[in-house]
Amino acid sequence: MHKITTIILLFTFTVSFNSNLNGQNWDIRTLEAINNNPNRFLKGYSTFISESTTAFALAPPAIMGVVAIIEKDNELLKNALYIGASMAVDGVLTYGLKAAIDRPRPYVTYPDIIDPYRFMTSKSMPSGHTSLAFTTATALSLKYPKWYVIAPSYFWACSVGYSRMNLGVHYPSDVLAGAALGAGSAYLTMLINDWFWEKCAPKSLKSKNENETAFFF
Repeated sequence: MHKITTIILLFTFTVSFNSNLNGQNWDIRTLEAINNNPNRFLKGYSTFISESTTAFALAPPAIMGVVAIIEKDNELLKNALYIGASMAVDGVLTYGLKAAIDRPRPYVTYPDIIDPYRFMTSKSMPSGHTSLAFTTATALSLKYPKWYVIAPSYFWACSVGYSRMNLGVHYPSDVLAGAALGAGSAYLTMLINDWFWEKCAPKSLKSKNENETAFFF
């Protein structure tokens, strides 16, 4: 799974870098084609996916945490905390980059050709919805590298990215940057998380065997 994550990061960074080299034309033309798609189902699907992104992202660690407390499962709780920490890291990086890059939304720069489903107050680069979705998908996939976790997780994350373009609120490069940032945040947090549990956590919390340690709550 670590190799797959590395490939995703390299791919998204490469495509995003190439798109910047090719200038704004690729970005706006691709966005225009996606945003102007008249399919009502896609618009409805995009709206639902976008509006529910935060809820769907927060659900896994919240449910895992509750189940872990009820079942007194240390390992499950550590995984829930890891996913939550990944989201926190992603949030800080995302909004820090938004402020630093200060890129206007596409409908601000191209009001005649881009039709947004609603107006946003935050900046465009990177896509926060996309980065959050890819953080969640990557964190889940790293901890549970099974096809039935990976496939639906990344399908949902890609749907979030597409929805942001279909709704006219992000450029393709915003979405690619968000995907790379989200996956990178989850991967970086995993490295820090593993180091913490190996080097800094109390010995009583390190065991994966419930029979060997008391639950720490």
